[in-house]
Amino acid sequence: MVTYDKTEIFYISIGFWLFLGVICYSSGSYNILTVKTGGSVTIPCYYDRKYKHQKKYWHSEIDMSNTYTNTTEENLSVIDHPDQSLFTVTIRNLQSTKHDGHYYCAMKIEGKTIVTYGLYLQVQSEPDVSVVSSSVSGHEGGDISVQCFYSSGYKDKLKQWCRYKDKSCYTVGRINTSQNSSVQISDDGRRSFTVLMTGLRLTDSGWYYCSAGEALNPVHFTVIKAEPDKEKDANNELLTVWLLVSAVLLLLLILISVLILFTWRWRRRPEQDKQQIREIKGCRTTDMIYSKPEDPPIYSTINDENPNDANRDIIYYSTIDDVPVSEAVKPPAGGAIYSIIYSTVAPH
Repeated sequence: MVTYDKTEIFYISIGFWLFLGVICYSSGSYNILTVKTGGSVTIPCYYDRKYKHQKKYWHSEIDMSNTYTNTTEENLSVIDHPDQSLFTVTIRNLQSTKHDGHYYCAMKIEGKTIVTYGLYLQVQSEPDVSVVSSSVSGHEGGDISVQCFYSSGYKDKLKQWCRYKDKSCYTVGRINTSQNSSVQISDDGRRSFTVLMTGLRLTDSGWYYCSAGEALNPVHFTVIKAEPDKEKDANNELLTVWLLVSAVLLLLLILISVLILFTWRWRRRPEQDKQQIREIKGCRTTDMIYSKPEDPPIYSTINDENPNDANRDIIYYSTIDDVPVSEAVKPPAGGAIYSIIYSTVAPH
């Protein structure tokens, strides 16, 4: 008796439908999707953008049923996302006896069925390949890690992290730095391997899957747009306001200082003018001169220049009068009594 594995059964089924001319298979990809009993899974079905207005559906070979997009049932939802050029199939409450089998993502084009993706769904109590979370997210410019688990039978199988959209895959030990972001996969050899993505970009968002051999498990990955640092912006704004206020206060201080200086000089101007007039016109002075009888006569020469007439000769006369004894005063150190002599000087 000849037996076939799941991959061979899949291609025999596709070949049968191709022979009848009913369907066309546009993708050579085929994988075994392993999921946990009682759990749920979401499967992405990508298509060419030019087919976004065509009818799309999820085909089950178990009961030969077609479920078209934008249909929601108790344990099955098929939703189209034309802006992303894909539709997703979500199956809930998975049971081995009910859900194990072949499935296809397909479209109706000019009366023909176009299969874009095919898989074998296998429900297990301990999936051959699984992930902690089927949906992960990271921030733009940051990094994210995904841990993928595999059963002991897949220890020596090829481990990969693949993107559904462009079918690009990254293997263990390989570091991809061709773009701004990089991908590194490391296998611990103890039934798990880790995918590290760094330098995340918004375009990295999408559907990926962990795989070991032909077994896989899908993961939806979302990159969140980086937001400006609000605290930093607030500090910068506060610093700007502080500098502006400081500049205004400094300007006011300078203006007040200039105003005070101007006012002070303006108030002193009349006194300076009066002093200049007195120096020009002459003055009357009274001095206390202490002298002894035996002191020789004191002569003084007074010169005055009229700024308005440099050639004018001015003669000054001095009249010295004796003061009565009653007006005499003692010198500061005591001793003899001396007379106070007044001298009046006036120009003639």
